[in-house]
Amino acid sequence: MEKKWILAGLDDSPGLGWKKISNILTRDDDWVNAFDFSPEDWMQRGLSAELAQTMATRFTAHWVQERLDRMSKKGIQVITYFDDEYPILMKETDQPPWILYAKGNIRLLSTLSIAMVGTRVPTAYGRKVGEMLVTELCAHGVTIVSGMARGIDGVCHEAALNCGGSTIAVLGTAIDIAYPSEHTALYQRIAENGLVLSQYPIGTASHPGLFPQRNRIIAGISRGTVIVEADSRSGSLITADRALEANRDVFAVPGPITSPKSRGSLELLKQGAKIVTEPRDILEEYGLWSGGKEDTSDGMADCKLTDEEQRIYHMLERGIRNFDELMNLSAWDFGLLHSVLLSLIMKKAVVQLPGSVYKLI
Repeated sequence: MEKKWILAGLDDSPGLGWKKISNILTRDDDWVNAFDFSPEDWMQRGLSAELAQTMATRFTAHWVQERLDRMSKKGIQVITYFDDEYPILMKETDQPPWILYAKGNIRLLSTLSIAMVGTRVPTAYGRKVGEMLVTELCAHGVTIVSGMARGIDGVCHEAALNCGGSTIAVLGTAIDIAYPSEHTALYQRIAENGLVLSQYPIGTASHPGLFPQRNRIIAGISRGTVIVEADSRSGSLITADRALEANRDVFAVPGPITSPKSRGSLELLKQGAKIVTEPRDILEEYGLWSGGKEDTSDGMADCKLTDEEQRIYHMLERGIRNFDELMNLSAWDFGLLHSVLLSLIMKKAVVQLPGSVYKLI
């Protein structure tokens, strides 16, 4: 069985959190033989005696395959940290999930994405602004990311679907559970026309502690996060914090100073968030606004590059990198990365510097 499926099994094993799995993977290369581990082998990798005994008994190729088959029957794709489809931007965050579970078009993970989040009880103003911004962003090829929650999240997902755009819903529940239940139809629409994403496999019991992790992914796979409308205690402010931690852009829409639903957004603006009064304020940040002029080179690159080229292009937007760094971040083999870099150079999107160092032109 391939090592990525062993990783999927580890991630799905009760009692193994991110750090325990990290310890298993980094201790030595023997983890690829985990199906043959004795309790002592597991204990050497930091597991308690009780958990080590459980893993030695339960963790088998048959157990993992059974879980994978259940996913497959439900149309769920398993994306591991080792896969090319794993979002590059997510890898740049602290403690990225080892596994992402998906339903829908996973190619959207390599597109330019912007998160749109906000209050669960929006005003008419918030709804109108959300729909307006989403419609224009989608018209410029931007994928809209949100959390499928009530309020602004749902408004933004529906606006993207209604205008024929792309959207990704990141769940705070198991991948096969639509939450809230009134968004079951929306869940199906996104799975059929966009992408539903979660770090939680089927069978994961829902509890409030899962949702902050959802916010990390929303911010982590997005180039920027827009707070459409939020009060001072809105959960969307957590997403803004996660975006800042990942060194991503944070935007906020100003609202009436008399509206409680605008207090969170206004506070973000005081703290330095980028103000959004029209779609152009977002699009210009990524070279996607023409305004009667020619598009910038960034916008042209996003429009003309293949999915693989966009992955490397967006990675280099974070700074100059050498070949080994790009290979580690992308998890690609030498041949694929070399061919993609060569194509980017020929398209005059990237230049190679001495020492196999690459930068955007």
